[in-house]
Amino acid sequence: MSSPPEKPVNTDNIKAPEDSWRLKYLSGNLFSCPKDEALAHCISEDCRMGAGIAVVFKEKFKGVDELKGQNKLTGQCAVLKRDRRFVYYLITKKKASQKPTYDSLTQSLEDMKSHCVVNGVTRISMPRIGCGMDGLQWSKVSEILEEVFKRTNISVTVYSLPEKEETTVKRENMRR
Repeated sequence: MSSPPEKPVNTDNIKAPEDSWRLKYLSGNLFSCPKDEALAHCISEDCRMGAGIAVVFKEKFKGVDELKGQNKLTGQCAVLKRDRRFVYYLITKKKASQKPTYDSLTQSLEDMKSHCVVNGVTRISMPRIGCGMDGLQWSKVSEILEEVFKRTNISVTVYSLPEKEETTVKRENMRR
């Protein structure tokens, strides 16, 4: 006797197990991550991106007018779609000359998380957001990342440049 064929299981409403997210650290170039992995970094509402890693994002992904057209405010996240990935621009301050707060960073990460969940994004690569030129402390930022993503299936990979390369990049960006 043969049994009736099994119906396919609908997985649309299956939630990721709690705490299935991961925070990984890699030493190397952020832009060497897989091409289908989302990227994220911090910018200001004015979308200047005139220093630090933001300059590389601006040159690599263009779209400043597209970002400005989204009219995002501090605590929100602007998004570009490039090829097979989303590029997230965490709006953490009003002007490029200002410093972000932990609250504005948290709010923008929550906004990014919402976009990720709706669009099925499960992997994001980023630098040590808010901790370069913006001066936030990584120990606090990593706690915020854990708090925001702990009940998701989103893995976050944090890239740090090797020390010698980081010094060279900082020097080059100061000349711009």
